[in-house]
Amino acid sequence: MIQKTLRKILDDGLNFGGHTALEGKLAALVCARFPSIDLVRFTNSGTEANLMAINTARAATKREEILVFEGGYHGSVLNVAAGVPVINAPYQLVTAPYNDLAATRAIVEQHKTTLAAILLEPMQGGAGCIPAEVEFLKGLRALADAHSIVLIFDEVMTSRLSPGGLQEATGVIPDMTTLGKYIGGGMSFGAFGGKEALMSLFDPRKPNYLPHAGTFNNNVMTMSAGIAGLTEIYTPECARALNQFGDGLRERLNATVRRRGLAMQFTGIGSMIGVHMTDRPLRSAADAAKGHAGLLDLFYFDLVERGIWFAKRGMMALSIALEDTDADKLLVAVEDFAETRAPLFEGGR
Repeated sequence: MIQKTLRKILDDGLNFGGHTALEGKLAALVCARFPSIDLVRFTNSGTEANLMAINTARAATKREEILVFEGGYHGSVLNVAAGVPVINAPYQLVTAPYNDLAATRAIVEQHKTTLAAILLEPMQGGAGCIPAEVEFLKGLRALADAHSIVLIFDEVMTSRLSPGGLQEATGVIPDMTTLGKYIGGGMSFGAFGGKEALMSLFDPRKPNYLPHAGTFNNNVMTMSAGIAGLTEIYTPECARALNQFGDGLRERLNATVRRRGLAMQFTGIGSMIGVHMTDRPLRSAADAAKGHAGLLDLFYFDLVERGIWFAKRGMMALSIALEDTDADKLLVAVEDFAETRAPLFEGGR
């Protein structure tokens, strides 16, 4: 469907210097899906979307500091992962521990007059599919309200986990949301949106409005692919079905390793699954880092040999193309791994 749409749209021109009807259609679809988004602006990547959301918060609050969380990933120039060489944008970042509301509250109290935004993934993807506890999210919402701080949810990954992202699923609504490429039908795409009071700062009819340019922000290929993707492919019904499929698969996987008593677990929500070689509770990237890295590598290569691919760091992102037979194939592979590699788990807890 997306390929057919792109072939047709090319006949009418690839890119234009101004606004197009397609841009308005996709914007309306995005605003209708995500509870926090009254108005939206398009970018070329999730990284760019996060940069623009941060800059919007800084402009609105006249403050400079941004609260982020250990293990967070917000794009190639906004990486909070420990022990990884990074080339971060020169923001004044304040770092707090993920899923630790008491520690975060104390840090916010110290910086309450200088924090422009609190930026987080409502489930950390790159850190291992570690969900934020709902009480943690509610606590951040309360802190943001108490100190006039802009709460930003990076839903570049997690927006797929329900028709309206994790903000809809948890009921915790941020001030701003950032989105990524699947909303653009898999094309180069990003978006940032939120409350009208914040996004109207870009209204060119107002004096001293914030500028936001970008030649390809509204290119017709991305706009048309995004419209087709949201209306004909990843519909709300499809989103619910895929994530129900993912939840069921995760439980079956965890039942397999529990039955065998292995120090192994599958984390995540819906269609995002993280694999960890530990049976200890996982609430943060620091917890995930304690898993047995060698066993995770071995699991990766064992599954690749069987024709099953996932990110080597241990992340699976399920596709709507998958069927029950694919889930069964993965379960058999995990069963065989558990049986043949069980002796290696001794002492690896």
